[in-house]
Amino acid sequence: MDVGQIAGLIAAIAFAILAGFLIYPLIRLGKLFDQLAQTIKQTGDHVVPTLDESTSTVTQLNQTLTDVNRISAAASTTAGNVGALTDLYGSMLGKPVIKVAAFLYALRKTISSFLSGGRNSAESKPSTAKKANEGQGNEGRTR
Repeated sequence: MDVGQIAGLIAAIAFAILAGFLIYPLIRLGKLFDQLAQTIKQTGDHVVPTLDESTSTVTQLNQTLTDVNRISAAASTTAGNVGALTDLYGSMLGKPVIKVAAFLYALRKTISSFLSGGRNSAESKPSTAKKANEGQGNEGRTR
């Protein structure tokens, strides 16, 4: 063997040792990629049912919100109808009741004046005017 062959043999042995040391990290890296692929597959397997469940949850929530909107619209319509009925009853019953009350008050004062024989008619006029001003609130007061 000459010097060139010995140098080639030493280089081949060094290369084999270097390759041996590099094989271990490459094997570990391959195992890491296998584990990473398995984790991604498991994640994908778990994500699909989760997405299905979230889709059904959103669908149910939309249905519930639609029901709430219907209920709100019905409540709003009912409130409007109650307000209209209140106005109707107020206009139909309020004005006639006020007129009847005024008539009965005038009738009572007239009968009272008639039964007292007109003695208190002069005295009742100022008190009647005073009561009328009190009943008017701020409108009857002078400023």
